[in-house]
Order: sequence, then structure tokens, then C-alpha cells
Amino acid sequence: MLEPDVIDRVLAEAKRNGAPFAEIYVEDRRSTSVSFDDGRVDQVSNGRDRGAGIRVVRGETTGYAHTADLSELGLIAAARAAADAAGRGDGGSRVVGLAGRAPERGERREVVTSPTVVSKSTRVELLEAADEAARSVSPSIVQVSAGIGDSVKRILVANSDGVFVTDEVTRVLFRISAVAEGDAGMQTGSESLGHTRGWEVFGEFDVADLARSAADQAVLKLRARPAPSGQMPVVIAKGTGGVLFHEACGHGLEADHVAKGASVYAGKVGELVASPLVTLVDDGTVAGEWGTRSFDDEGHPTRRNVLISGGVLVDYMWDHVRASREGRPVTGNGRREDYTSLPMVRMTNTFVLAGPDDPEDIIAATPEGVYVARLGGGSVNTATGDFVFGMREAYLIENGRITEPLREGNLIGNGPQVLRDIDMLGADFDMGGPGTCGKDGQGVPVGTGQPTLRVASLTVGGTAA
Repeated sequence: MLEPDVIDRVLAEAKRNGAPFAEIYVEDRRSTSVSFDDGRVDQVSNGRDRGAGIRVVRGETTGYAHTADLSELGLIAAARAAADAAGRGDGGSRVVGLAGRAPERGERREVVTSPTVVSKSTRVELLEAADEAARSVSPSIVQVSAGIGDSVKRILVANSDGVFVTDEVTRVLFRISAVAEGDAGMQTGSESLGHTRGWEVFGEFDVADLARSAADQAVLKLRARPAPSGQMPVVIAKGTGGVLFHEACGHGLEADHVAKGASVYAGKVGELVASPLVTLVDDGTVAGEWGTRSFDDEGHPTRRNVLISGGVLVDYMWDHVRASREGRPVTGNGRREDYTSLPMVRMTNTFVLAGPDDPEDIIAATPEGVYVARLGGGSVNTATGDFVFGMREAYLIENGRITEPLREGNLIGNGPQVLRDIDMLGADFDMGGPGTCGKDGQGVPVGTGQPTLRVASLTVGGTAA
């Protein structure tokens, strides 16, 4: 994407005021999306974004400049702006020559069919099939919305510490929602799939099955009763609950939150912070998952990071800046939305490992409670761990059996307390659907997962009297 001698000159310009660290991040992203609504194509879009970001770190100050001009003159101008923003002062400097050196390349992932060779008509045919399948479930389905998106992104990262890498990331996403209308008003169901792979995923997953599942959810809710309210045992189905751990626990384990004192887990490495059943992992190397990469956006290899092991807090997630300040190794968690954004500590694929229990035994051992088949979105205060999450699909548990469907309600609790209150953990681990993690105005793709589990006591915010 850029010649090594050009990169050398840009980094040298970025360090001209004596800053000890400079970095260049270059991105070239092509994307396509097609949306389908009310039985017809609603929108088709193609996009290409190219540009570079220059970062200069001097002490506690970071200068950042980005440009869509990838000529040497454009990059030099951005480097000067970043250097000036980082400020002046005394300090050592080190120059690493990259000229004549080939970049380290990301691991070759299995992409059988690149989305770039797939016609728009093929995309539309898939969406038409999904729309038809959803509507076939019941006459009560009155609206179906679906979409397909894909992207191919090439990056280059080089810095004054000698990092010099390139990578290519291909992602494909499908989503569908269905609305059913009946005596209970309108109810919605949804499904999605997303993988860091090529178009071949649509030969392995049937979009019609996903469409029928979304429609089934909506129709089922038409006869759902109001969710109960109060504290009770809650069983969360495999896969879907991973987002709870991402939000309620994962963000508190990001080193920038810890450094700011904005994490309930600050200073607790080596302490028991969860049930001994719980091992929490962040792993950017899981084949095909939504948050998977060969390198993070600072050019460091992604890896498997055990955050909590047997209930004990082992470590946090680190990016370059925080790791350098604390004398710690980076963990491959420096991520950014695009070339206009500064990298920060972010999760990749975050999940709880499988436990010893049969999922059916977990239900049978719960006399009364709520079974959450699909968890919705939520919010969390990282400083306290307090959270609220929606229940997208849930059922009553009565006498150790799953019975009546429930209307959407909320789960209200505290992340550290939930970790401690997990008293049964299934052997049926599964990853959930694709997610977008928002932090400081940036969104990045992430994966989540977990086995079926039971929280001994959790507040359900329903509307039943």
C-alpha cells in the first residue's frame, strides 16, 4: 500500500520534535450493502474509504492527524500536524529503518468467494428468499426488513518501534427482522449472522431458516404474558448471554478504564471476583468469528487472553500506550473504527468457557424463574458495574420446566455480583451473533458467547402485577 522508504520518511517527520513514538496506520476499505423492506429493494450502496492516520506520543500527550491524501506530500503534512499536536520538549528518539524490509503479513484466512465478485442480483435473490420465508410463517406477519452487508479491508501499520505489518479482513453480515400484528399489538423478532469470512457462509447457513426463526419469535410474542418483576433465578440460553459479559464485565477489564479509576475491577488482579465456575476469555484468533483479526489496529498479533480464571481476575486487556506506561506486554486489543480514529483498548471475541452441567439439568433444578432465550441490548456503568439489559425472547420456568412465553422486559443487576451469583454453568458453549461495540463514539465488530448458565438471583423488570 505504501513503499517502506516513504514510510521511513513519514515516521521520521513525525518524530522531528523528539517524540519517542510515532505510528502510521493506512486503510483501504470497500463495502457493499443492500437493504430490503416491504417486499422490495430499499437501498443499494457501494463505498470505498482510503486514508491514513499518523499518531505521535510524547509523554502523556498524543497528537493525531488523518488524511485521505496518500501521496508522500499528504502524509508528510499529516505527520507534521501530529508532531506539532504532541508538543515540544526534551526526550530521546529512536529511528527504525523499514526500507528494504518486507512487512509481516496477516495469516491467510479461508476466503473461498470474495464478496467483490458477487453480483447485486445474487444479493437481492437472497433477500427475496428470506422475505418470502418469513411471510410464510403466519398471516400475522405484516412487515419484514432484511439486509446484507459485506466489506473487504486492507490495512498497513508501521511504527518507530519496528512494527511493520499488513492484513486483509473480509466480513459478511446478514440481518432480518419480522413484525407480527395481533390482539396484543405489534411484536418483533429478529435474527442475524456475521462472519469474518467470504460469501461462502451463505452456502453453510440458510437465510430462510433465519427468516422463519425471526418470524416465529414475533408470532410467539403475540400470545406472550407480561414478564414478572422482582428478584428470581434467571437461566440464560447458550450464545445469547455473551453480550451481558461483554458489557457488564468486559469493559471494566479494559486497561484505559482501569487506569482512569473508572472500573470496578481496578486493583483486583489475583482476587476472586466471580464464581469459581467462571473463566472469561477475550480471543481475537477464533476462526471466522466477527471480532477476529490477525493483528490489532496497532500492528500487534491478536491472541487468546484469559481475563478471569476459575473466578480469579488474572489480567486486563492492554493497548500499546497503556502497556508501555505500565511496563506490560500488549495483548492485541488496540482497535479503532477507521483511519480517522485513535486506537484504544477494545475487546475482540469475549466469552465464558463451558462448565460441567447438562443444560436440561439447569432447567430442572430451577423450580421457578425466567428463561432468557435471546438477550437484547443494554447499557452499563463501568465504574460500578450496574447494568440494564432487554430480554428479546423469554419464558417462564415453572416446576423445573420452560412454560409460557413472556413479553419483553429487562434484566437489572450488577456485573460483579452476577459473576459471583452464577451457580450452574452448562457444557453447551456457543458463540452468539455479530455485534458492534460502541466506546467513545467509535464502533468496532465484536463477538460474544457463553454456555447455558443460571444466575441464582437477578432482578427482572417486567410489567406483571
